[in-house]
This record gives sequence, C-alpha cells and structure tokens, in this order.
Amino acid sequence: MRFEIKGIKPDGHVDTFGLTALDESGARTEAAGLGYAVLSVSRRADFSSLWKRRGERFPVLLFSQELLVLLNAGLPLVVAIETLAEKERSPGVRGTLERIAETMRQGRTLSAALQQHPGAFSSLYVATVQASERTSDLGPTLARYIAYQNQVDAIRKRLINASIYPALLIAAGTLVSLFLLLYVVPRFGKIYEDRGTDLPLMSQLMLYWAKAVEGHALVVSGLLAALLVGIAYVVRLPGVRAAVEQMLWRAPAIGEHMKVYQLARFYRTIGMLLRGGLPLVSALEMGANLLHPVLRARLARASTAVSEGRPVSQSMEENDLTTPVALRLLAVGEQSGNMGEMMDRIALFHDEEISRWVDWFTRLFEPLLMAFIGIVIGGIVILMYMPIFELAGSLK
Repeated sequence: MRFEIKGIKPDGHVDTFGLTALDESGARTEAAGLGYAVLSVSRRADFSSLWKRRGERFPVLLFSQELLVLLNAGLPLVVAIETLAEKERSPGVRGTLERIAETMRQGRTLSAALQQHPGAFSSLYVATVQASERTSDLGPTLARYIAYQNQVDAIRKRLINASIYPALLIAAGTLVSLFLLLYVVPRFGKIYEDRGTDLPLMSQLMLYWAKAVEGHALVVSGLLAALLVGIAYVVRLPGVRAAVEQMLWRAPAIGEHMKVYQLARFYRTIGMLLRGGLPLVSALEMGANLLHPVLRARLARASTAVSEGRPVSQSMEENDLTTPVALRLLAVGEQSGNMGEMMDRIALFHDEEISRWVDWFTRLFEPLLMAFIGIVIGGIVILMYMPIFELAGSLK
C-alpha cells in the first residue's frame, strides 16, 4: 500500500514523498534507510488501494513453503531470504524480505527480524519461530506451521464454499424481485388504472407502488440505492456485527457449533506451539486471541489455574472450554505427557464434526431458502395477475 512520508532530508530540508510498503512500520524503516528523519507517516487513500489491499498482504504461508524448500536444499537462512527477495515482484513484499535479510546480517535472529514487521507476521508466527531457535529446528517448525495453516484454511474454505450457493440464491432472488417491482409491475399498473377501486387490497397497494415508480422513477431508484448502501454500511459497523454475533452465539444449535469451531482452531494452535517447544501457559496466552471475548475471559481463568499447578483437563472443564471428547483426550495427554499431539487430535476430531454439520445445514438451508424466494416472487406475480383472474371469473 502507498504511504505519504514527511521527513527531514540529510541536508536539513523538510520533504514530503510517497513510497510503497506493507505497513506503517515498514514505511518508516524504508524512509529511514533513505536517510530521512521521519516526522509523520500517513496512508495515501486512492481507488487503486481498495482493489490491491488484499493482494498486498504478506503471503506468510507461501513464504514459509518457499523458505522450507530452500533450507532443505542446503542454503543458509540469510541467503535463502535474499533469494526469495530477488525473485519477488511485489515491491512491498520485496522490501519486507530485504529488510529482514538486512536485520539478520547485523547479527540478529530471524524472530527478532520478523518482530519488526507486525503488519506482515502475527505474534503467533513470531513465537513459533522464536521457539524453534532455541532447539535449532527451524525446518520442522516451518513444516508444522505449513500443515497447521493448511488445515485451518481447509475448514475455512469449506465454510466459505458452503455459503456461496445461498449467497447466489439471495442475489438472484433480489434481482428478480427488483425487476418485477421496478419494471413489470408499473406496466401492469397502466392496465389496471381504470379499475383501481375494484382491485383487491394488496393489488391496490401494488398499483400505488406502480404509480410511484412511474411518476418518480429517479427518486425511488435513489431511495433504493441509498437503502442498499445504508444496509451495507450498517452491516460493517463493529457494534452491529458484534450484536449479530452475540445473537448467533445465543442460538441453540448455531452457537454451540460456533464454539466448537473456535475451540478446534484454538486446540490446533496450542498443539502446534507445544510441539514447537513453548511452555503451556505461554501457548495458552498466545492462543487467546483466536477465541470469542466470552471464551477469552474463561481462558484467562483457566490459564491462571494451570499456572497454579492444577491439571489442564480440570481447568478447561471448570471454565467450559472442553467437550466430552476433548476432556478425555486432554486427560490422556496429561498421563502420557504428549499434550501437543492430543490437542491436534482434538482439533482433527472437531473439524470433522464441523464439516458434517456444515454439510447437513447446507442441505437443509438451501431448499428452505429456495422455497422462501419462490414464495416472494410467486406472491408478486399472483398479485399482478389476480385482477385478470377475477375478470375471467366475472365473465363466466
């Protein structure tokens, strides 16, 4: 993304210029590398940034995969990162990789270099790399992270794919309804104008709508456009999204499966961190951001109990952070001393459960949605043709 930098040049003059970077810290570092004393950094808003925002995100998974391949081929770590920077076409990503390599050439660790770019690398990723540096097993750690991210992405893609068809149905139904209300109904309204008093109530209401559209087309179109924009704006408000999320959490079946989904992702993350060498309490603190605020408060209490020496399974159960299967597997992990593997198995079991539920819900929801859209469109059509049916009945 583009940033506007205001800084003092080496000759003492104040200058304002633009540059491309992944985040604000990267922009500051790049400007400092050019010899400027940075006074302020502001993001430059333009239309192109709206389209490129997703593309400018640092590809952490791809970076990990390519770095693992180069390390397995025998390249030193700094050389491998420099190689990735040379082949990169995106200026922002290339600049980040070059700064990481430069930091490491100064004698600092990879985790310290990654920590300087919080917009590109999450604290979870930095902690994973930092744990691997203690045991000198960066390669296996990257492999574990790649497997972890692929599993998380797989369940996320499954949820997204399940929502595509209902979204298309809603869009198609909305477009057909608007076409009928804005184009077809006004044409029928002209036919029924002379019989306005003989029409059924709902047909009269549609006739009034037809007259409004016919006489004030621009106003009606503007109001509909404003309504759609307003709905899109309101949906994106954090307060509204939080309220909808709270409503879904209270729903009997949906809320329980949302909780299971979050716990599965949480347990998979903790398992990866434990296998990477992080202490249990530190791993629990790292995974807290993956949970809903309600579950996060429970996790804080569970972490306190674990740090006081209480069993993990008991602490999680008392704070409602387990399922019957998770509780049994946590107890087995405590007895065998292999908590990381057990948490991976908990996540795998619940991922399969979530997948089955998504399939079932999709098969139930799609026919119901199609029936609802059919009722709405069919109701509009019936109201348009009802006077014709009445006229045909009177002729008999």
